[in-house]
Amino acid sequence: MSTVSGKAWRFGDEINSDLLAPGLYMKSSNEIMATHCLESVDPAFAKTVQADDIIVGGHNFGIGSAREQAALSLRILKVGAVLAESFARIFYRNALNFGVPCLFFPQYKEINAGDNLSVDAVAGKIQNLTSGKNYIVDPIPAHLMEMIVDGGLMPHLKKKLVKGKAA
Repeated sequence: MSTVSGKAWRFGDEINSDLLAPGLYMKSSNEIMATHCLESVDPAFAKTVQADDIIVGGHNFGIGSAREQAALSLRILKVGAVLAESFARIFYRNALNFGVPCLFFPQYKEINAGDNLSVDAVAGKIQNLTSGKNYIVDPIPAHLMEMIVDGGLMPHLKKKLVKGKAA
């Protein structure tokens, strides 16, 4: 499904991979690490984020080390999408590989924490259900959205291999 609806979690510029996957927990399981996601900027985030909630960030979201656990933490927490003015390129690719849709959203400052949003990643439509504003952004191509819906790159490839064997 390309559309998710949830509560907006608003963050600023330069949210780095160490904030998403704190280095202190690198020797822990990915699930434990995810419980500490963004705790230094919002201690309530990992404890209260709900499935399909939407992160809204500013410039260079995911900057920092190339640790894939940053994107994986968002997947484990079932974040529905990340909207940001711009992304660190490795984080962006890791997020798609883990099945977390990321959309470039220059109007991020118009979203308030707690707003209810609907995001259609294939159509590139974002609705702020709280304010009534609608936005159009560059969509995620359908072939990448198929990978995201399948749960990310590895589940998508496994699905393709099974289909190939059945043919």
